[in-house]
Parts: sequence; structure tokens; C-alpha cells
Amino acid sequence: MKQSILLVFSFLLIGFSSCKEEPQITEDYSTPSVSTFYFIRHAEKDRSDSENIDPELSQAGLGRAMHWAEILNDVSLDAIYTTDFERTSMTAAPTSVKQEITVQYYDPEIIDIEQFKADNLNKNVLVVGHSNTTPSMVNKMIGEDKYYDMDDHDNGSMFIVQMVNGKATDMRLSFNCNCPTRE
Repeated sequence: MKQSILLVFSFLLIGFSSCKEEPQITEDYSTPSVSTFYFIRHAEKDRSDSENIDPELSQAGLGRAMHWAEILNDVSLDAIYTTDFERTSMTAAPTSVKQEITVQYYDPEIIDIEQFKADNLNKNVLVVGHSNTTPSMVNKMIGEDKYYDMDDHDNGSMFIVQMVNGKATDMRLSFNCNCPTRE
């Protein structure tokens, strides 16, 4: 009996000492998170009244707003943001109507950029701003001071920022428009 207890104890001791945990190979097959942001400045504003701080779009601006809607036609947008100005709202309107998206307002002075990224994770987003706020917001998104205020007559630049698993890539495109030139 003493030998059988000793034999069982020996087997248990050998069994425990020879059992080493096999390394677990885990491969991450999860889908990456991809968010794409399209930043544009408002279209050409009506400059006929220099005292008006919130002008509407000019005829050329209305044409450009339609042009942006055509450019973004094949992009399935999930959200559209504009500042609370007539010219930005009017620039976003054709795209908003065409894609049936309600425009949301943002304040570039107080926006929490990390929260903005989190709120728009895995989405395609259009952001309409101004000559100073558009490059500034792009810089915040990419985490570097790469872009400067836009020329006052640059209404055709688009900045695209793509976030893949939190890592940003960016590019700046320029679109000409055969929009009416009456102002």
C-alpha cells in the first residue's frame, strides 16, 4: 500500500513538473477601425456688403456647393458638420439633401478633438469650415502643424484625413469649378 501511494505521488509529481503551459498563438483577425474625414472650406461668399459678418453664398458659391455634392456623390457619408454660419450651412446643404443627412453644428474654438474622433469612429464625415478653422482642425486631427490658413479665395481645397486604428494619414486636393462667376 505504501508503495502504491508513493507510486501515485510520483506520477502526480512528474505530471505536474512536466506540464508546462503551451504558448498561446493569438492572431488578431479583427477588422481595423477606419474613419475618413473630408474637410472643406465654405464656398464663395457674397462680398457685396463688407459689413455683413454672416453673408450667404454668391452665385459662384452656390455653384461650388453643388459641385461639392457631385464630388462627394460616391462617398457614403455618415455625418456632416458645419460651423453655425450661413456660408458653411449653404455649402453643406446640397450634399446634405442629396445624401439625406441632417447637418450638425460644431464650434471649432471649443471642439474636443479626441471626442470628435471617438464620436465618428468608422464613419465617413464631411466637415465644412473656414479659411482658418479648416487647416487648424486638420492639424489637430493629424497631431502636427502641417497646414496653414488658406488664401481668402481658396474655396476649392479638400483635406482628407483617414484614421486607421488611430493612426492618421492626410492629403490635400484642389478642385477647380466651372461655377458661375457673378458676385
